[in-house]
Amino acid sequence: MATPGAEEDQLARYRSPLVSRYASAEMAFNFSERKKFGTWRRLWLYLAQAEKSLGLAITDEQIQEMEANLDNIDFKMATEEEKKLRHDVMAHVHTFAHCCPKAAAIIHLGATSCYVGDNTDLIVLRDGFNLLLPKLARVISRLADFAEKYADLPTLGFTHYQPAQLTTVGKRCCLWIQDLCMDLQNLERARDDLRFRGVKGTTGTQASFLQLFEGDHSKVEELDRLVTAKAGFKRAYTVTGQTYSRKVDIEVLSVLASLGASIHKICTDIRLLANLKEIEEPFEKDQIGSSAMPYKRNPMRSERCCSLARHLMTLVLDPLQTASVQWFERTLDDSANRRVCLAEAFLTADIILSTLQNISEGLVVYPKVIERRIRQELPFMATENIIMAMVKAGGNRQDCHEKIRVLSQQAAAVVKQEGGDNDFIARVRADAYFSPIHKQLESLLDPSSFTGRAPQQVAKFLKEEVRPALIPYQSKMGGKIELAL
Repeated sequence: MATPGAEEDQLARYRSPLVSRYASAEMAFNFSERKKFGTWRRLWLYLAQAEKSLGLAITDEQIQEMEANLDNIDFKMATEEEKKLRHDVMAHVHTFAHCCPKAAAIIHLGATSCYVGDNTDLIVLRDGFNLLLPKLARVISRLADFAEKYADLPTLGFTHYQPAQLTTVGKRCCLWIQDLCMDLQNLERARDDLRFRGVKGTTGTQASFLQLFEGDHSKVEELDRLVTAKAGFKRAYTVTGQTYSRKVDIEVLSVLASLGASIHKICTDIRLLANLKEIEEPFEKDQIGSSAMPYKRNPMRSERCCSLARHLMTLVLDPLQTASVQWFERTLDDSANRRVCLAEAFLTADIILSTLQNISEGLVVYPKVIERRIRQELPFMATENIIMAMVKAGGNRQDCHEKIRVLSQQAAAVVKQEGGDNDFIARVRADAYFSPIHKQLESLLDPSSFTGRAPQQVAKFLKEEVRPALIPYQSKMGGKIELAL
């Protein structure tokens, strides 16, 4: 058997489809080994710089050597060191020290593994939110344009998935947008609530740093502040164990799970509307809907969103359970779990937002189909209007009610038992009893008169709530997105 090449070797092992098929290059890089270990080195640099500025015996030459090798990572050497030491952080300390021999003695000075591990996680989580937020804003913007365009188009509303009063296509879209605006606010809050773990030591007491600075509490506090600022955070957690509280991970994944629920609902609605042939997601010229049924136009984008959103919603169970079993200052049973759930949550959220943006940029509306479905149901909805018009014309409400009850049941039998169209209005036109209002029937059946304030609600909602929320993201609104595999 021939020795496989690098590409064949990759195909012979499992690769997560989140990265190999779907996720953006930016989000994949955010959770990459290169980003992770490059950040570790930057954190060691920040620590050394801050310790030097506060009087420890660290030279400019050592700092410069570290700066020159931040991205000069020998991953093969790091892997070999980890196999030998069974400790990932110390493997990378040794690897960094190998290319920084002058700085070797002061790399990781006073720190514990979670100094680089947890602080890097917090940086990656923050950066992950910063990648997701503009994508979510773009989706909201595209749907807002769609809602504005179809603010006045009447459509049949459903409760219990049974015909109800009319709404408009734009108003229904605003229900989707409102949920996404809540998600936008929640993601912003979760990002802004993140603090840095900072420089806290083995059990969070800062004892090692207090020893380095010979009992000077003010210097230890200043060290924590300096490193926090260098990492781009405004605040650090005042108290930690060896790790930052794992409840932070719950907060992060909770807002992402909630986003997943919103997108699942939106895409389920689109799938149902596709079945009704009222609205469809984009369908490319050469796209195949079914290998067996050439005529099919399956809503595969919306189905993908629903499928991945279910995965996203379940991931919050991981940090919930992890936080509940962190004994005292920490246990290591959080580590392997967090490697999976944190990355997968952001990668999955990234994918479904990109896919929903693609959907929202190409939604197709079929007004004639919508109009036909309205004609099937509106006559029954108009019965109260007909009764009121007859009373105004001098009729008796009870007599009119009985007439309409009989005619509507006859029409319903045609629809349900014979499979015919709703002929209720034709029966009203043919009945001399209703002759006083025959000329009003067309206006009484105007669908726009049954949509209430839906168009006005759309305009008010978009103007007062949606557009202002998008202002911080205006510079990132351009460009359509192509669908991944």
